[in-house]
Amino acid sequence: MIEEQVILVNEHDEQIGLMPKMEAHEKAVLHRAFSVFVFNAKNELMLQQRAAHKYHSPLLWTNTCCSHQRNGESNIEAGTRRLKEEMGFVTPLKETTSFIYKASFDNGLTEHELDHIMVGYFENLPIINPDEVESWKWMPLEAVKADVDIHPELYTEWFKIIFKKFYEHINTRNESYSK
Repeated sequence: MIEEQVILVNEHDEQIGLMPKMEAHEKAVLHRAFSVFVFNAKNELMLQQRAAHKYHSPLLWTNTCCSHQRNGESNIEAGTRRLKEEMGFVTPLKETTSFIYKASFDNGLTEHELDHIMVGYFENLPIINPDEVESWKWMPLEAVKADVDIHPELYTEWFKIIFKKFYEHINTRNESYSK
């Protein structure tokens, strides 16, 4: 099986090349990524718990789904694809913001990503892919913020960074993400 490639970018999100995903994480090279936040009508966020066998951050809680765009794939196409692969459903997504972050892991890998945040809405039960997801739950944003502050060890490193940025984005725009 050919290893998935990530899209290398500069600080302006201009594509400058491709690299195998593992190599990019070993070398901490800036690459394009996305994070999907799905809400219900109560403005609760769907969180997923990563599968136990994942090569990093197993069993930690994180946003609804996240991954990397494929070469030639739009942010929305990538988010839609991965949402279906991980959580078993499709819903319209809207791009909200993007930013660069860097997070290192105990296994020597580093996420250095220009992350595009997308938001969607869903009212039903997901059909989780057990190869990707251990469990899931809905949580109000304020409860997520409080729990991340009290129990940061239960969440992925990137989610703690991304959630803080996303939460700031919501508060500065005074937005609700429920329909």
